[in-house]
Amino acid sequence: MKNIRLPGLMIEGCTGLARKVSALALAIVLAGITNSAEACTRAVYLGTDNVVITGRSLDWSEDVYSNAWLFPRGMTREGAAGPTSIKWTSKYGSLAVSVYEAGTGDGINEQGLVVNVLYLAESDYGTPKAGKPTISIMAWGQYVLDNYGSVAETVDALRAEPFAVIAPKLPNGKGADLHLAISDPSGDSAIFEYLGGKLVIHHDRKYQVMTNSPSFDQQLAIEAYWSGVNPLAFLPGSISAADRFVRASFLINAIPKQMDPHTIKGVPGATYENQAVAAVMGVMRAVSTPLGITHPDKPNLASTLWRTTYDQKNKVFYFDSATSPNAFWVPLSDLDFTKGAPVKKLTMAGGKVYAGNAASKFEAATPFKFGSGH
Repeated sequence: MKNIRLPGLMIEGCTGLARKVSALALAIVLAGITNSAEACTRAVYLGTDNVVITGRSLDWSEDVYSNAWLFPRGMTREGAAGPTSIKWTSKYGSLAVSVYEAGTGDGINEQGLVVNVLYLAESDYGTPKAGKPTISIMAWGQYVLDNYGSVAETVDALRAEPFAVIAPKLPNGKGADLHLAISDPSGDSAIFEYLGGKLVIHHDRKYQVMTNSPSFDQQLAIEAYWSGVNPLAFLPGSISAADRFVRASFLINAIPKQMDPHTIKGVPGATYENQAVAAVMGVMRAVSTPLGITHPDKPNLASTLWRTTYDQKNKVFYFDSATSPNAFWVPLSDLDFTKGAPVKKLTMAGGKVYAGNAASKFEAATPFKFGSGH
């Protein structure tokens, strides 16, 4: 009986588990440690009664000046990628969360389609072919929110690669190396990554969790490896993307698919959906990195700045800042997405604190320009 040591793991005397350790699995786990960058986590809860809730955390090394934006239908857009930029008119209204006031990092549209943009160091978007329309990576998520109502529709459209993605530097000078996760009220999910200059799509309801490095195919291999470990006895606990993937995968599926009605009887507002939202928020907090934490050898690992949660059945947006004691929410039914309605902004940057329903706090504003930056 020998000790097995992996990053974030030591199992003593587990001969059976030792047989499961392959060179590939070890390389994948190591990749999750050595290639980890600014870190985020996304997880989708699939419950009964058509309850689907997507949560994500945003981990970054500095303030990204995030605000919430109401974008109505019928907005004229362009891809902010030079003279070949793709142009479109928004089919759906959306509530988007900006990063650096330069791009959409998160959001939900009127159909309940949610996009989450996360960092992926391995991203390689290739070189656009002459004459092919282009789009800035900062507009990628918004393009999806504006144009599509479901995961399947998005996959069918983007598989044809209607544009080439251009990834300029972020306002802080770092590379905009990103991958995209989407989910819809049916519980369907898809992951989009550019690797080696080619678009790779993973489409399946079972793809509930995504973190950062390594690429998603390797994240699935990590999940398969850890399936041999009893999560009630041991879960990896580091802040690496690989470890967060394992924890989030276990926790999001540990939430009961249907809450016991007796636990909420007679409690005003205590619906199944509210309980599920609170549970998903708990998962995202559990895989978050506290403010101020640093890694002595890997300074690119960063603190969690905020978390979003989306009730896709009822189309409600929840926001949980790491610098505020209050989470707040915005029902999309309280916003005006009609064509010609004003663009509105809910200022969250600068320490703004809200509680309860914040829909009435949105104010008319000039929309940010993709790629411009704070």
